[in-house]
Amino acid sequence: MTLLRIDAGRMNDSRLLMIKSSIEKTLDNAERLNTELNSFLSIERESALNRASALDADSSELPLKGYPIAIKDNICTKGLRTSCGSRILENYHAHYDATAVSRLVDAGAVIVGKTNMDEFAMGSSNEGSAFGPVKNPWDITRVPGGSSGGSAAAVASGVVPAALGSETGGSVRQPASLCGIFGLKPTYGRISRYGLVAFASSLDNIAIFGRTADDVARVLGVIAGRDLLDSTSADVPVPDYSAGLSADITGAKIGVAKELFGEGLDPEVRQLVETAIENYRNLGAEIVEIELPHARYGIAVYYIIATAEASSNLARYDGVRYGFRAEEAGELRSMYFKTREEGFGPEVKRRIMLGTYVLSSGYYDAYYAKAQKVRALVKRDYLRAFEKCDFIATPTSPTPAFRIGERSDDPLAMYLSDVYTVSANLAGIPAISVPCGITDAGLPVGFQLVGNFWSEGPLLNMAARYSAEFPFTEKPSVFAD
Repeated sequence: MTLLRIDAGRMNDSRLLMIKSSIEKTLDNAERLNTELNSFLSIERESALNRASALDADSSELPLKGYPIAIKDNICTKGLRTSCGSRILENYHAHYDATAVSRLVDAGAVIVGKTNMDEFAMGSSNEGSAFGPVKNPWDITRVPGGSSGGSAAAVASGVVPAALGSETGGSVRQPASLCGIFGLKPTYGRISRYGLVAFASSLDNIAIFGRTADDVARVLGVIAGRDLLDSTSADVPVPDYSAGLSADITGAKIGVAKELFGEGLDPEVRQLVETAIENYRNLGAEIVEIELPHARYGIAVYYIIATAEASSNLARYDGVRYGFRAEEAGELRSMYFKTREEGFGPEVKRRIMLGTYVLSSGYYDAYYAKAQKVRALVKRDYLRAFEKCDFIATPTSPTPAFRIGERSDDPLAMYLSDVYTVSANLAGIPAISVPCGITDAGLPVGFQLVGNFWSEGPLLNMAARYSAEFPFTEKPSVFAD
């Protein structure tokens, strides 16, 4: 998708509808492909075309003028439905824009729709949506990954060049790998979380999908930065990410931890990721061995901390303040019970119960407090590793996209889909998934680069340099015209 830069004051009337025409084509593709992919929960034709017409008539220069973008349905967009993929918020329309959304709009972007997702961002396959699963554009019998599978599919299918997702334990990087696109999780605090519906507040991030590293860089440059509406956002300078995408990577040190290439890693994924690491060596990077001794505890730690915070955050959905309320409840306690029983899906209920358990009297110290201590050790491992290297290379997902329904009855197998991604969230550091090849079955594979705090720029440069020398040109079977 080419960004249109238009100076209406220097164009004749016959060309004044360039943005509107481009957005109309985007909307047509979104509607046509949605019948196969179910990637959008809402396609905002009227508001997008009105926005495009206004941009066509505006002669001002904006960094993302006319740029179509999709927004995950747990990020608030004023006047549009924000359901979080859940029946409990099925008819909720946000009264304000998330800071990331308002910054995109101010930069000239056009929001074309809200994307499907695992309910309340809890899942690794996008089968947990109350509104049906998303299909992978490479093979519609397979999952796109989750929980931001709708945004991933919208980008991978060529409908939009970029989309916002959210990351709590890999919900952008894992679907980026399974869909053959770029997915960046920033440093915690780099992008404001104001307007992101909370799952696990100490782990949540707004994150970005793009068809290219440049798409990711351009969106990040607009939405990053301190926000007074979010006390956890950081007052750290925001560089020109796009301008830094051509820097020489000769001498960059990439760390590899052997413990992350062991049991459970698909052989084809291993081969493609190891080839990518060797390709970096050929580009002048130095490959060094590192150790991440506590990485093997990442899944256990993550599913204690994340579920504990989810249990607290989702207590607000009680049928009283907003959202779904069960009918025919005779008294208050019954109304609470019936509302949550009917409004939440099975995975959300599972995680609320797990979180309530680990926070309960007698178990808090045994589980939650201990998990927080191990979280500190995971972070310390990364800081020590970065004394020897600039980046850490790992697989993004242990397998390519699996078939819809294949892991539905095995929550542990589903949770292990995030085994390589959760640690970056626990540590709060940035990471990006970069496409690196195709399996014999025709499914994409990505590798992950993890960086130190605030290193989004160097990470994007490493991704851009790799894709420039080893371009990933394959397209999925379901792709926009």
